[in-house]
Amino acid sequence: MKRYERESFFKSFLLFFFLQFLLIFLIAYNQYQKNAHDLKDKIKSKMELCSYSLNCKEYEIDFVENKDKKLTNTLYQNSKELYTLHKVPTVKKYFLKLFISKDDFNSSLKEIKIKLVKSYIFYLVLIAFLSYFFSIYALSPIKKALNLNEEFVKDILHDFNTPITSMVINLKLLQKKTPNSEIINRIKSSIDNILSLQENLRSFLTRSSLQKEELSISPIIKDRVSYHKSIYPNLNFTTSLEDITIISNKDAFIRIIDNLLGNASKYNKQDGFVKVVLKGSTLSIEDSGRGIKDTKKVFDRYYKESQRGLGLGLHIVKKLCDELGIEIAIKSSSDLGTIVSLILR
Repeated sequence: MKRYERESFFKSFLLFFFLQFLLIFLIAYNQYQKNAHDLKDKIKSKMELCSYSLNCKEYEIDFVENKDKKLTNTLYQNSKELYTLHKVPTVKKYFLKLFISKDDFNSSLKEIKIKLVKSYIFYLVLIAFLSYFFSIYALSPIKKALNLNEEFVKDILHDFNTPITSMVINLKLLQKKTPNSEIINRIKSSIDNILSLQENLRSFLTRSSLQKEELSISPIIKDRVSYHKSIYPNLNFTTSLEDITIISNKDAFIRIIDNLLGNASKYNKQDGFVKVVLKGSTLSIEDSGRGIKDTKKVFDRYYKESQRGLGLGLHIVKKLCDELGIEIAIKSSSDLGTIVSLILR
């Protein structure tokens, strides 16, 4: 199950489970209150019967003076006991008092609680199963639609291969005839952009594990900066790179750098800058662009803050960084630019 599928599943599960949990809790609470009330009524009825025969082992018996003019046949309670008062036919000054200790009463209440809790746990387990199957059922049509979407993208990629290959071959033939033509160089840049988009779509679809190797990354970064500089000649690209070696996948690392440099260039200001610094294990790419409004959502699939693009670039970057064990962080301010930091391991 993919990340966004897991997120949808857990949200559906938790919403359904919480609502049912709340309903069961209210039912259990009301049942407990009813049972407690019924227990008091039962005690009161038994005490009333006991007042006639005085043959009852459950309750203590005493005689009390009628000082407070309390009502008879009414259940009273205090911090120590529950009791009822009954008239004595031959003695008006005293009442017959039948009582039960608060501890004994609380013990009976505890038994009621235990029974309710057992029933409550059983229903919670049942609700959890129902929530699980409900979430799977609710997710099923969304999953089918996403699978159809991915199959559609795969078909497009497959159909792109023939015309792109034809363009690349013919472009190489043209380069041999006119090697320094600026028009041909622009066409090459456009084809490279199409190839880059195609690679992004492949990265979006692929789930295969990446093979790692030892990489000297400074030359790779210089090469990619040079490439983007040729596409965006109006921007000022600067680099400060230490020569370090990491264990990573070259194609995936290039895909990360290309996406980050592409975003820094594409969403930059006229005559802005892109600054690339590699120091120690930290690679930072800073730009003077318009900034990102919501850095928390920027790695979400299809999230974008403008009409340009597909909203896949940074999602793919995060996906590849996770697979390569690279930590990524973004700091951005509106109209002041963005700094993307990679902790290379």
